[in-house]
Amino acid sequence: MTKRENKIDMQKMMEIHQKVGTPAEPHKLLAKLEGSWTTRSKGWVEPDKPPMESFGVCEQKMILGGRYLQQIYTGDMMGTPYTGISIMGYNNHTKKFESTWVDTMSTGIYKFEGTAGRGGKVITQEAGMTTPSGAPRSGARRPGSKTTIPWSSRCS
Repeated sequence: MTKRENKIDMQKMMEIHQKVGTPAEPHKLLAKLEGSWTTRSKGWVEPDKPPMESFGVCEQKMILGGRYLQQIYTGDMMGTPYTGISIMGYNNHTKKFESTWVDTMSTGIYKFEGTAGRGGKVITQEAGMTTPSGAPRSGARRPGSKTTIPWSSRCS
């Protein structure tokens, strides 16, 4: 292969990146989650036990030209004050919702990936890392009521 055959067509590459980098319909779904929310979180630590529940508030806003949803959460976790920050977006290339989560009970960065179901009413994501106890983490976000975002998490 000659140097000329191996050369990337920069114009074509830019067109592809612009197309993939432009917010689309799934980003409008994320925009529906903007605002001030009251949250109720459920976490199952043991499958045969009732979930732990905690409550909080979060502020969510679209950032970087409507590409990502930023969440700042404050509340409690197991009776302890708790703060977390999430960035969620839709990757037009992989066709998946992706997010990160950092909080005051960890030094790790949780990475989530998933899809929307039920006509866009539920976004289900699986974690890309395990909790300190070694359990995987998954959960669902439900765009809906402007007063509560149900969020559930299971460790199995």
